[in-house]
Order: sequence, then C-alpha cells, then structure tokens
Amino acid sequence: MANARAAFADKVFGLSARDTSVRTEFLAGLTTFLTMSYIIFVNPVILKDAGMDQGSVLVATCLAAAVGCLVMGFYANLPVALAPAMGTNVYFTYGIVLGLGVTWQTALGAVFLSGILFVALSISPARAWIINAIPQNLKMAMAAGVGLFLIIVGLRSAGLIVDHPATLVTVGDLSSMEAILAVSCFILIGTLDARKVPGALLLGIIIITIIGAVLGLGPISGIVSAPPDMSPTWLAMDVATAFDLSLAAVVLSLLFVDTFETAGTLVGVTQPAGLVDEDGNIPNLSRAMFADSIATVAGAVVGTSSTTSYVESVSGVRAGGRTGLTAVVVGCLFLVGLFFAPLAGSIQSYATGPAIIYVGCVMAANLAKIDWEDLTTYVPCVVTAVSMPLTYSIATGIGFGFISYAALKLFSGRTREATIGIMVLAGLFLLRFIFL
Repeated sequence: MANARAAFADKVFGLSARDTSVRTEFLAGLTTFLTMSYIIFVNPVILKDAGMDQGSVLVATCLAAAVGCLVMGFYANLPVALAPAMGTNVYFTYGIVLGLGVTWQTALGAVFLSGILFVALSISPARAWIINAIPQNLKMAMAAGVGLFLIIVGLRSAGLIVDHPATLVTVGDLSSMEAILAVSCFILIGTLDARKVPGALLLGIIIITIIGAVLGLGPISGIVSAPPDMSPTWLAMDVATAFDLSLAAVVLSLLFVDTFETAGTLVGVTQPAGLVDEDGNIPNLSRAMFADSIATVAGAVVGTSSTTSYVESVSGVRAGGRTGLTAVVVGCLFLVGLFFAPLAGSIQSYATGPAIIYVGCVMAANLAKIDWEDLTTYVPCVVTAVSMPLTYSIATGIGFGFISYAALKLFSGRTREATIGIMVLAGLFLLRFIFL
C-alpha cells in the first residue's frame, strides 16, 4: 500500500524527476507550515479591528490558505505555500476600512475585484508586461515599505507607541506589564529565528500568551474546538459598491501589491530550490500566478483580505521540498488549523504586535538590495518606503514612488530608464491623486 501511494505521488508530482521523496516532501510541508502558521492567530486579530467577526475570519484564513496551497500544489507543482498576506491585511483594516471609512464588506468586494483582475492578468500577456515594467529597485522599495508599515502598526498594536497631539506619535508606557511582555516577545521571536528554530513566530506568540495568562493578563479560553461559525463573513462581500470609481485606486493598489509580491516570492522560493532555468525563468509561472489569484478570489468569498504566496516557503525548500506535494501538505495542515479557534481567541495584542513588528523588520531588509549609488533611483525608493507608514497607506506609497521615479528619470535626462510602463503607471497614479 505504501509503495502504491508513493508511486501515485511520484506520478502526480514527479518526485523522482526532482530527486525527492514523499517523506521529504511531508517534512518540508510541515516545516513551511510551522514558519507561517502564525497567520492563523494574527490575521483574525488584525481584521477584527475592521469590525469583522474574529472566529469567522479564522475559518476564512485557513480555508483561503488551503485552497491556495492545494491549487498551487496540484496545478503548478511548486513547493510554494499561500495564506492571507501580512501587510495587505493591515492595509485592508487601517488603510481601507478605517482610513477611507468604507465598510469591511465593501473592502472585501475590492479584494474580490482585484482577484478577478489578477486571474485575467495571470492568463494574459499583460502579466509579464506589468511585472517587467517595474524596476527591480522599486520592487524592493515596495517590499521594504510594506515592512515599515507593518512595524508602525505592530508598535501601535503592542502599545509601544501612542498618538501625541504635538509630535503625532510618542513612546507608550514601557513600564506596563503588557509592554514588557511585548518587548520580551519580540526578543524571543528574534532569538528563536536566529537559531533556526522552526515556527519561531508561532512559538513566540504562544509562549508569551501563556506567560500573560499566568500573570492574569489574558486567560486562555481553550485550545481545540469545532470550527467557528463562518456565516458572518461568508459571501458578505459588497462587490457592487466596490465598483465605485472612488475605490478604483484601492482595487488597483491591491492588484499591484499582490502581483509584485507574488512575483518576488516565486523567484525567492524557486531559486534556492534549483527550479529556475539558466535564463531565470520559473517553471509553470502562469499556473503559479493563477493559483495565487484564485486564492485571493476564494479568500474574498469566505471573508479575508488578499491571499498570496509566502516567502516562508523557503524554509520548506531548505528542508528538501521540491514539488507541489510540499504545498499540498501545508494546505492540509491549514485545514487542521480550523480547530484551534479557542487558542486563537486567547491571543493578546502584546503577543501579536511583536510578531507583526518582526515580520516588518525582515521585509525592511529589502532596503539593502537597492542601488544606493544612483540618486535618481534611491530617492524614489526612499519616498516609496517612507510614504507607506507616514501616510498610513500602501497605495499612496506606491503612487508617490512611481511618480517620483518617472519625474527624476525624465527631468534628469535618463529618458531610457523612464520606460513606457513606468510613465503609464505614474500617470495613472497622478490622475488618481488629482481627481479621486
């Protein structure tokens, strides 16, 4: 029986051709899941601030991740796992719902529309045009900017910074037990990750949550139970309102972020796996992008923000994952995560905030990949990265970046670098800032 299963898996995923085995792929999937499963606990907390039901969001998180992983595994045959994106969920809550004052149902409608557009791009030549139109330096700046955005949100969530009428922000009460636990959680996560401990973020969140419960700051209401009711978010998206012209920039921003983040992640995961050819081409790229877009659509239907490929998949690649079986294992484990709602509901902000900060710090490392020798390149990159947290809007940061990049290249005589793609995208954002 075991040999029959192995033969079937080899036929479906081509294990022999990629020099791997069922056991290796399973361990790789488990490793990837442990490194990214923190999203099961963090995503519901973030979307709860948008007014969404926390238990229902947990179900949506697990289902969207499972759908994405299964499609990626069976259709694209790549060891890339998916889940609701950190950064986009923050933009969903604080940038769209709270920032623009729209309902979370309308925001889900915007996510759904961006997913449909992503599906169309995935099966059309426009996909390559858009990705190739964005300079590599700006892509790195976008990733770093999202990281800085996460950092300020995490600091605020953990109570380490608070608002101030004169200086906008100031330090919070660092003598409080919540702040002490938050700082301890950040250091613990960083230490575990530096020591290559699988699931460092998840372990840090759970350990600090237990310590907080012992200190009486947040009792643990349970560990395992039947999945929560998902009816509060199931098909709750308001697509009709999302068609409003004033939300066009939001839909496009979600599309851009998802597209570029997916492209960057796919490159980052497939290269160490040895799956990229000599010309740098990724196998089954269109199928991988399609899996990502389908996951976003499915996520909007069940009730969560955009779903995307996770760079944490590299941990599974390091463990030997080479095929889509790794992603399938991750998808199945996310379905198991449906039963951990009580534990997720017990997680406090002093445990999730530091995890958000840490993820932001890791993403901010992309600043090192920017060309710091060319003023016309690094200035727009700085504008992009800094604008995101300071305007509390990922979309605004991207827009400022495109406009400043196009302007500096054009007016400094570097017209060859001001490509048609850049000029078109910069013009669209300029029109958006003027008229919307």
